[in-house]
Amino acid sequence: MRIDPAADAYARHLSEVRRLSPATVRAYRSDLADLRTAIGDLPLEQVGLENLREWLWTATRRGDARSTIARRTAAARGFFAWAAETGMAPADPSVRLVAPKRGRTLPHVATADGMAALLDAMAAAAADGDPIALRDHAIIELLYGATVRVSELCALDLDDFDHERRTVRVMGKGAKERVVPYGVPAARALDAYLVRGRPTLRARGTAPTASTFLGARGGRIGPRTVYELVAHALGPVVGAQTVGPHALRHSAATHLLDGGADLRTVQELLGHASLGTTQIYTHVSSERLLATYRLAHPRAQR
Repeated sequence: MRIDPAADAYARHLSEVRRLSPATVRAYRSDLADLRTAIGDLPLEQVGLENLREWLWTATRRGDARSTIARRTAAARGFFAWAAETGMAPADPSVRLVAPKRGRTLPHVATADGMAALLDAMAAAAADGDPIALRDHAIIELLYGATVRVSELCALDLDDFDHERRTVRVMGKGAKERVVPYGVPAARALDAYLVRGRPTLRARGTAPTASTFLGARGGRIGPRTVYELVAHALGPVVGAQTVGPHALRHSAATHLLDGGADLRTVQELLGHASLGTTQIYTHVSSERLLATYRLAHPRAQR
């Protein structure tokens, strides 16, 4: 069997059985398409470890990031293990395929004062009732205040909110549902948008929708619009030209830990399956602590 039909079947398995996110499935499909280009029409049963190593070495020589190569290694190992298990390949050639170690990079994090100033500015911009400004203010408040992912935010419907308890039900990675709280400022921004902003945006659409956040044409807002909003608003705060909605989760998690929240609680709020994923934020707090110490302590530089 050639790799293309097997890759199509594997993508369906990832989506329908393992319930991975569409973005993850697309990334794995892209990785397997790159592998297909590297090995040509070689049948699956003839693909060996050396073919896979040469594929990764080629990616290294052209300058692919280590994180990309690590993901491609994971994609190949997952695919060939599945192919061997289902009988599409006689054996798994990727068993001894080793991914390069990833270098630890700390996420972009805004200061608490910087976030407060940004949200105050957005509230002022929304005060005149412009529907887009009202929506954008509510989006930033929720991304930061409820620590939700951009995909989770875009998927929110009106009945996902419990306004009395100030909680929102989100569907996370792997179709795992969780309920997360949000604060009074986010509640105020959300209420203002729902009362004064959403009806105006809704009137621009042609089909009924239960979506909470709407685009300029009245349909469900897309991740790209949210990315552009966050990059424009948050970039100057963290001093980065390319920054996305995840930076708001990074900032919220770091501020929670700085405020005394325990790591397990932050893990539950973020919807991380592994505590190890959450621990990156302890490194962020440690870096900030060390920087403050070096600047402020009289004996730090002796």
